[in-house]
Amino acid sequence: MATFQYIAKDAAGNETRGQIEAGDRASAIAAVRAQGLLPTALGEVKNAPAAQPSKKPAKKAGGTVAKKGGGLGSKEINIKLPSWMRGRVKTKVLTQFTRQLATLVNAGLPLMRGLEVLKRQMKDPQMNEALTGIADNIAAGGTFSESLTQYPKIFDNLYVNMVKAGEAGGVLEVVLGRLAEFAEKSEKIKNKVKGAMIYPIVVLVAAIGITAFLLVAVIPKFKQVFNDMLGGAALPAITQAVIDLSEWVQHNGLTLAIIVAALVVIKKVVGKTPAGAKFYDLLSLKMPVTGTLVQRTAVSRVTRTLGTLLSSGVPILQSLVIVRDTTGNRIVSQALQNVHDAVKEGEGMTQPLSQCSVFPPMVVSMVEVGEETGALADMLTRIANTYDDEVDNAVAGMTAAIEPALIIVLAVVVGTIVIAMFLPMIKIISSVSGAGA
Repeated sequence: MATFQYIAKDAAGNETRGQIEAGDRASAIAAVRAQGLLPTALGEVKNAPAAQPSKKPAKKAGGTVAKKGGGLGSKEINIKLPSWMRGRVKTKVLTQFTRQLATLVNAGLPLMRGLEVLKRQMKDPQMNEALTGIADNIAAGGTFSESLTQYPKIFDNLYVNMVKAGEAGGVLEVVLGRLAEFAEKSEKIKNKVKGAMIYPIVVLVAAIGITAFLLVAVIPKFKQVFNDMLGGAALPAITQAVIDLSEWVQHNGLTLAIIVAALVVIKKVVGKTPAGAKFYDLLSLKMPVTGTLVQRTAVSRVTRTLGTLLSSGVPILQSLVIVRDTTGNRIVSQALQNVHDAVKEGEGMTQPLSQCSVFPPMVVSMVEVGEETGALADMLTRIANTYDDEVDNAVAGMTAAIEPALIIVLAVVVGTIVIAMFLPMIKIISSVSGAGA
């Protein structure tokens, strides 16, 4: 008989810890379930008295420890990644992990067992290291949500607080499923916006490159031809303007590059100041073409995040703080802070939302209905779904408008240069024909 230490949840979602003797791991899990408990962590205690819990070194933030002997798996030595190699795990990797863990837990597999299964197939080194540390922390007596806080670059406040709410309510698999769905929808919107900008950027870069090549390499040769053939005669105004621009670019190209680089640096420096960052965030919402897209994306993100948190059991004040810190736009964050302050004073969300230009009247009205009917989380999710569709339409419309506009601009620029160079050629051809006659 072996001794197993377990962490389990009862029917009310309360956490229970203890030890049990069984012939193997499967029998231990069955014995825990026979007590009406749902095991979330279970490990064999080797070379330890039955009445004493197993002692394992706790995982420290940013690294892993070597396992020696007794534990939840076979002997292995985990190499800690240097701090400079650590960073954020790709959203796709995190989403896939969350979805798979939700499926395993929902199928009745203990949390620790699910983490072990996913760790064996995890190819991302940072995520693999995190799973090792999380398993070590849980085996040492910590909760899943407490273990996630050791890796803030991978699991943000939204993730940790939703897991904490799922643990408290005994619905961890449901919360993990919502987290995966939330991440998938957010990534889908982000990819659509990025994809819509690829073609316009390519066309813009091509236009700049072609124009620069013509001004630096082609126009000077035409200028020499004109001087030789026309003997210094006056050129058409459009031709002279293009030649003057070409000479300016050749003589001031380095200065122009320095000015552009300086503007980029100044923008970044100003953007790091509170006032500058707030100005840029406001500007992004007010831009003629892209402002509507930014606003709809912000509304979709805020309502989906808040709805997901509330439906997972996170208190509304805590949910508002989490959403405020994850919007990425200071204007929207300030609006949510006003909502938080109003709710804290016992008021509703409708009034402070209506005072902010970010949230359209339709959103405010639906939030008001959600508060009155007690279905705020469901109403917020519906708003998010609606605005996801509007973001899709806005992206499609913006792409349809930008693509031909850029092509027209490129045609006008190149066409102007061609016409400017062709007009003197007509005069040269005419003079040559007259001389020949």
